[in-house]
Amino acid sequence: MEVAGLQVLFLAVKTLKESGHERVYSAVERPLLWAQTAAVLEIIHGLVGLVRSPITATLPQIGSRLYVAWGILWSFPQVQTHFVVSSLVISWSITEIISYSFFGIKEALGFAPSWLLWLRYSSFLLLYITGISSEVGLIYLALPYMKESGKYSLRMPNKWNFSFDYFYFAFLVLGIYVPGSPHMYGYMLGQRKRALSKSKRE
Repeated sequence: MEVAGLQVLFLAVKTLKESGHERVYSAVERPLLWAQTAAVLEIIHGLVGLVRSPITATLPQIGSRLYVAWGILWSFPQVQTHFVVSSLVISWSITEIISYSFFGIKEALGFAPSWLLWLRYSSFLLLYITGISSEVGLIYLALPYMKESGKYSLRMPNKWNFSFDYFYFAFLVLGIYVPGSPHMYGYMLGQRKRALSKSKRE
């Protein structure tokens, strides 16, 4: 997944420079969707105990990315040319490159360089804000197209006697971001404090 992150970052920056933000999504779509979908393995690894990351922290992060990648960007091409896509994919890819490099080196050598440790637990201070802001921005931008198209909505009457409105579901998701984002940011601040304090003692 680190390779996919590198590919997404390279293609995004190259396309921004050569063709503008309108073409960024089309350039990164395949590796972006692959990387975000493959991240489901992190949830599985957490469930079976292969990694120590708590599932309560991993699930919302990966879940929100999957929703934005597939449920927003892939599903509503109208938002794919917006400049917010560039900030999203760059934030996501840099985060993934740092994270997977850190865990890969630590797994291989038993330790990670101090500069990489600092990056792993400090880069989120900016990248989490840009990433979350981009996610929320894209969901908001897609709302009119959800309402107009009725995509993924199930209307009554139907044989299941059940209705679902994707437009209102998106509002629910946006509502979850309100308490969820500060909570996750606080959780990561706590992780940072513990990790950097431990490295100083060692």
